[in-house]
Amino acid sequence: MSRNNTKKPKPGSVHIDDDISNGDFDFLDQTLRPSKWDEYIGQENIKQNLKILLSAAKERNHPPEHLLFYGPPGLGKTTLAHLIAKETASQMRNTSGPAIEKVGDLASILTNLSPGDILFIDEIHRLNKTIEEVLYPAMESGSLDIILGKGPSARTIQLELPPFTLIGATTKLAMLSSPLRSRFSGGVFRLEFYNEEEIVKIIKRSAKILGVSLDDTAASSIAKRSRFTPRTANYLLKRARDYAQVQKKDIDERMASEAFELLGIDYIGLNASDIKLLQTIASKFKGGPVGLNTLAASLAEEENTIEEFHEPYLLQLGFLERTPRGRTLTERAYKHLGLDFPEDKQKKLL
Repeated sequence: MSRNNTKKPKPGSVHIDDDISNGDFDFLDQTLRPSKWDEYIGQENIKQNLKILLSAAKERNHPPEHLLFYGPPGLGKTTLAHLIAKETASQMRNTSGPAIEKVGDLASILTNLSPGDILFIDEIHRLNKTIEEVLYPAMESGSLDIILGKGPSARTIQLELPPFTLIGATTKLAMLSSPLRSRFSGGVFRLEFYNEEEIVKIIKRSAKILGVSLDDTAASSIAKRSRFTPRTANYLLKRARDYAQVQKKDIDERMASEAFELLGIDYIGLNASDIKLLQTIASKFKGGPVGLNTLAASLAEEENTIEEFHEPYLLQLGFLERTPRGRTLTERAYKHLGLDFPEDKQKKLL
């Protein structure tokens, strides 16, 4: 498992012997992030649109227009922003919605930008409305309006800003005000979940960077548990690597399965909390419907945790349905739990 291991890989496996880098691994997630367009797997439609937008802006010798990326966590919104900065040879300034508490904070960031810089705001939906209103003219006309003083003596000064590109990222598009959304003139792009083939490619690339052996069956095993998300896939790969390293073995399907069993993750990526949620609806509420309120109280969980962490994947798998009366388990969920689908629900389906 060491990086200097000279053991030959099995056919169909990934293994490298070269040193990964001279640096340390304090920022491993950053190391795994693609640094070139060719390394960024998936989201083909978005990549094609961005390449056209960036090429056109480069020909006009003008910064790209403002962009907004949205979608579930871990799909690559921040990575796209970094790639755009590299493609345009621009300096990227990072911040987040919660970090900008006052108008002065935003003014300080904007006035310190250089021409052509990219300002990346993560969790942009968490900007307060006052900050948004200051951002409108900055995005639209490249000016910053600042009010000095209070009451009758208050006056407004206008500062000209250098040309810049704002890239926003959010998991909750609906929480952005309509005026702010409309000012992303370069486009608003939704990142989609990845398919298993794309996740396998991402896992193999990450395995090369980590310098570990990984056969095809292990890569597929990790991909099936990844919840269609690269960030989760990389997390699982690292945990499988740790387990295999302690066992002094390469990562094969058996090693990966043992590692995930210790983590309480089943063969399709459900964890103990997911299973508990499904079992609670099945046993306590006869498969539902059950309201979110009641379900959260039964699980001793926050409603937001259920809605944002558990439900999206369960809905994707077709294990859960949202109805006007509450959450309901599907026949597929009962089958996964090894339970019989209730007869009364079968009749309703017929």
